[in-house]
Amino acid sequence: MTIASDLIDVHTHVVPETFPAYVGRHLDAAWPSMAPAQPCHQHVMVSGKVYRTVSHQCWDCGVRHADMDRLGIGRQVLSPMPELLSYWLPPEDGAALCAYLNDVIAGMVADHPARFHGLGAVPLQDVDLAIRELDRAVHQLGLAGVEIGGNINGTVIGDPQFLPFFEAAADWGAAVFVHALRPTGMDRLAGSPLLEQVLAFPGEVGLAAASLITGGTLAKLPHLSIAFSHGGGTLSTLLPRLQHAWHAIPAVRDAVPMEPVQGARRMFYDNLVYDAAAIHHLLQVFGETQIMVGSDYPFIIMDRDPVERLRSLGLDDDTARALRHGNAMRWLFPARNT
Repeated sequence: MTIASDLIDVHTHVVPETFPAYVGRHLDAAWPSMAPAQPCHQHVMVSGKVYRTVSHQCWDCGVRHADMDRLGIGRQVLSPMPELLSYWLPPEDGAALCAYLNDVIAGMVADHPARFHGLGAVPLQDVDLAIRELDRAVHQLGLAGVEIGGNINGTVIGDPQFLPFFEAAADWGAAVFVHALRPTGMDRLAGSPLLEQVLAFPGEVGLAAASLITGGTLAKLPHLSIAFSHGGGTLSTLLPRLQHAWHAIPAVRDAVPMEPVQGARRMFYDNLVYDAAAIHHLLQVFGETQIMVGSDYPFIIMDRDPVERLRSLGLDDDTARALRHGNAMRWLFPARNT
């Protein structure tokens, strides 16, 4: 098959067509399942309720290929629908679900290696189990890395308890993609519950990214290859404040082990901010080497034409090439130490 473009879309999601039956020992486990819906759609069921209705775009590789060709996208990076990370499950159940998701995504990549790269899931509610599944995902299944939430049951990812996981990811050259999941601030939203994705996701992602700087993870792990969805959320706005405080307040400088701008410009970010001026701001703040194309395919909030979005920026050839695929390849496949 002829690939229509060299563009890599780093932010796309997968939902399996089916889930295995729950065989754990917890009667009230929030194990996902599928229920029939309208043609080409299924309901994702969690705890007996419809979480989301999804289409065959989530699992049918042929449908994805047709959409990619129509849009001019050469490759997609596949990651689980974030709710499926399921950190609220008991650790052994979370490990079983992550293993299943990773097998599904690895199968899609193995069947279509010219079109897909894969990111799996790990049960970060138990760091040791997460490291074990990361090892399997990268070294046995051949996935490029994993997707994680910005918080794990309310604890931000920059907390020291997650450092061993990030150490393993850095040692093994595994790419990490951070997505909002059950974000903070929902009690402050007025209106439709759908505003969670619109208004709460950016704050969640921004605080998660900042926590890796303020908590010391980035200073300890200079080779960690980590990217943030939705343009890094609010980080581009928070960063000047954090940078100023780092210089102006001795206690902040003593507590934060690296210059915030230096840390922020080491991480990667998708360009899913829906506006040319906002993308130019990301390029200015984080650097032209750190921004990648992301669409959130196939969900309703996705950028409907990421290729045209990139074209509209009026970038020079080198910068456009970096955003199309160069930055994504550097993030996905850093030099591996083992």
